[in-house]
Amino acid sequence: MTMRTNIIRHESMMVSYDVVNGWTVVEVDGEVDAHIAPMIREAVIKLLDEGHRHFVLDLGFVTFMDSMGLGAIVAITKRIREHKGSLRIAFVSGRMVRLFELSGMRESYEIYPTAAEAAQSVPRPGSLAHWPHPSSG
Repeated sequence: MTMRTNIIRHESMMVSYDVVNGWTVVEVDGEVDAHIAPMIREAVIKLLDEGHRHFVLDLGFVTFMDSMGLGAIVAITKRIREHKGSLRIAFVSGRMVRLFELSGMRESYEIYPTAAEAAQSVPRPGSLAHWPHPSSG
């Protein structure tokens, strides 16, 4: 049984995390806009500073995301890469798939339908070495 830890509580969203199979699964629940995105970025950076390296960003409960949210994901990815970590993204929403496709970010990330599937295999250190271009294998 895993224990979720809340790291951000706000009127329109909540962010929590737990550790599964070597992955820090960060679950975002609610709206991600210009006001919220920097808080999410800072929360993940704090987790990096605490020693977490391999992340699953679970966006399955995100009801809205704007360009600032996408920018925060890029900033988070850069930080994780600097720490030789890895990042997988999980969501099933057709709206999120479309957002990632329209932004050109779809091919740059390992995207899974659920956080459980993303965390099923153990992390590969340095998997972001070739980001933002997909790795071959």
